[in-house]
Amino acid sequence: MKDKFSLTSCQMTALVILRFLIGWHILYEGLSKLLIPNWSSLSFLQESKWIMSGFSNWIITHSGVLSTVDFLNKWGLIAIGLALVLGLFTRLTSICGAVLLLIYYLNNPPLIGLEYTLPSEGSYLIVSKTLIEAMALVVLAVFPTGMYFGLDMLVKKQRNDNN
Repeated sequence: MKDKFSLTSCQMTALVILRFLIGWHILYEGLSKLLIPNWSSLSFLQESKWIMSGFSNWIITHSGVLSTVDFLNKWGLIAIGLALVLGLFTRLTSICGAVLLLIYYLNNPPLIGLEYTLPSEGSYLIVSKTLIEAMALVVLAVFPTGMYFGLDMLVKKQRNDNN
């Protein structure tokens, strides 16, 4: 039998704040890439050392694919970040954000024996801020934070009014 429980307002508020902070970070990452002239994921993909390295090398060798990946990366980050900040389609957006961050992680994981030429923000071993943020998005995907505070409330109300 499934146990039902409800969150307190304090607990849900903390989750909403977490959603907003992650959304802001992802949105800012996308906007900063958009505003940097000629930004490209090329250097990041060249650093790929683990299970995504073959796919990353394939992207690099096809300029049209690289341009498409750059476009999708910038605008995907902006869309995911904005939706998280606004609380719009939060479950789907949280899952998409987690998948994107896991792709970043799998390209450049902090594993023993892998050395990167690009500087990193800190010293990590297996667990990085990217992995933590991805898992936080997985947690947010299972809680209806957009229904508590976000545009998901309005979407649900609109659907109910139309039925």
